[in-house]
Amino acid sequence: MTYREVYEACKINPQHFWMQAAQAIDWDQKPSRALHQYENGLYDWFADGRVNTCWNAVDRHVMNGRGGQTAIIHESPVTNSSCAITYRELRDNVASLAGALAKQGLQKGDRVIIYMPMVPEAIVAMLACTRIGAIHSVVFGGFAANELAVRIDDCQPKAIIAASCGIEPNRIVPYKPLLDSAIDIAKHTVDFCVIFQREHAVAELTENRDVDWNDFQHNVSPANCVPVEGTHPAYILYTSGTTGAPKGVVRPTAGHLVALNWTMKNIYNVDPGDIFWAASDVGWVVGHSYICYAPLIHGNTTIVFEGKPVGTPDASTFWRIIAKYKVASFFTAPTAIRAVKREDPTGKFIRTFDLSSLRALFLAGERADPDTIEWAQNALNLPVIDHWWQTETGYAIAANPLGIEQLPIKIGSPSVAMPGYDVRILNESGYEVNRGELGAIAIKMPLPPGTLPNLWNADQRYRDSYLTTFPGYYETGDAGYMDSDDYLYIMARTDDVINVAGHRLSTGAMEEVLTAHPDVAECAVIGVTDPIKGQIPIGFLCLNARTYRNPKNIVEEVVNSVRQQIGPIAAFKLAVVVERLPKTRSGKILRNTMVKIADGQEFKMPATIDDPNILNEIREALLTIGYGTQ
Repeated sequence: MTYREVYEACKINPQHFWMQAAQAIDWDQKPSRALHQYENGLYDWFADGRVNTCWNAVDRHVMNGRGGQTAIIHESPVTNSSCAITYRELRDNVASLAGALAKQGLQKGDRVIIYMPMVPEAIVAMLACTRIGAIHSVVFGGFAANELAVRIDDCQPKAIIAASCGIEPNRIVPYKPLLDSAIDIAKHTVDFCVIFQREHAVAELTENRDVDWNDFQHNVSPANCVPVEGTHPAYILYTSGTTGAPKGVVRPTAGHLVALNWTMKNIYNVDPGDIFWAASDVGWVVGHSYICYAPLIHGNTTIVFEGKPVGTPDASTFWRIIAKYKVASFFTAPTAIRAVKREDPTGKFIRTFDLSSLRALFLAGERADPDTIEWAQNALNLPVIDHWWQTETGYAIAANPLGIEQLPIKIGSPSVAMPGYDVRILNESGYEVNRGELGAIAIKMPLPPGTLPNLWNADQRYRDSYLTTFPGYYETGDAGYMDSDDYLYIMARTDDVINVAGHRLSTGAMEEVLTAHPDVAECAVIGVTDPIKGQIPIGFLCLNARTYRNPKNIVEEVVNSVRQQIGPIAAFKLAVVVERLPKTRSGKILRNTMVKIADGQEFKMPATIDDPNILNEIREALLTIGYGTQ
């Protein structure tokens, strides 16, 4: 079948489509139907089915004779170590930890916070929770104590599973002091903490609360898988950049299993046994979906990578690992490829490795600019697939479905809507706009299986955040347009569409022009307040590492390029060169924070910022062009 035939089949009869997809999952009790619609306008998928995530991700592969296959490869250039864990070993490790948790009284529905770096034990902890029906909430390792405390109070865990430390390229980050401080700040009392000790920074355990990872599991009986309802939450994941009350995205068990399993072949074009690598972190949704769950559910080998795209030791890291393990499909963020490109603009490292196993590079997590995609395509001579999704959805809204049919790649577009997503472009009044016209991207309800049915303990906030602006639609918060071939173009967050003298303009379109300049490695464009035009754009440029030209000349050239390619209407006259851009740890540029600095407004330090010192550099750069305050 072609993509169009598959998409239309799902649109015409979603019940049949998703019930067929559900046949690939092992059920304790098969669902009678796929979609359940309620009088309050909300929906559930596979509500009357009973199933266990851990069984489908681990045990069934062992039962089907594949216990000797490698399930997890741990590659850690920061510790100069690597290891492989088979499905059989993974089952035994998970069952042991789950048994220890159950012995301490953890039951179905209890919450567990996981606060760990990129080590296999983080995956073991996630799977151990799902094995007994506990609901895990992974918090990015090294997250600030106050933010961790907020999450403790919101999901009220009985237990926290943490590592003693995380390891960065040039430093060790002790987690235990942050954990202790968070527990002191939080109003909710945690029953106990399980600490995985790393030799690089062994933590002192708190008496009567903390237990050692190994001692905790001594002489316990392994736990069996506990079947749960299809709607039972597998996990809670708090969205990055959360301010005030946290926004906990809930992931329903059955829809999660069915949808993620479907994506592995149909989108990423991998078969069971293939090596799949998502270079992300388990603290983010990509880590949940495509480091832990989807590859294991589908019977792939997944790579847990503890390192950086550059600096561990250099810009060859990705290509070295792909060649070493014969990776079939590779998934990372555009910001990671931009970092590699900045350090290795000619792609010389790529040419030193045998990458013949690699079939495609997938990019997501932020908008992929055309220049980065073109560089990767030329360097790798492979399909480079931009695809678009959100923490809330858990997998791709729009993609190029390589396992169904490789569609023509339109650089700048994440391609077309995936089955189950009815994407529309709406104006402020909720009416569809013409093809090629910029508007708010919304998805007609219901969303497909595995997407968020609600927020944790926040029903009204769920409705207010996603369902109120455009009744009958899920509001994505992104702005863009659709062309005559149904290809989607994500141009900016809705907040990043700026109004210059009454004209709505996309900052993403300007960023495309800036990154096309041969000396620009990365950029960001923000809209700042202007007394005459309402807003005007300012560009921030990060230059390639081996650029020795005068930055003033580069600024003049990019200003002229925007004027030529977008027009004087953009009023793009200001740009500054900076060493780096402020980002979250997941790679998203903190544009809203930059706007507040430029406008001289107070702002809350983003909890997920990679390095707070960068904001001072941004402030200094803005002062040179007359914006911001001392």
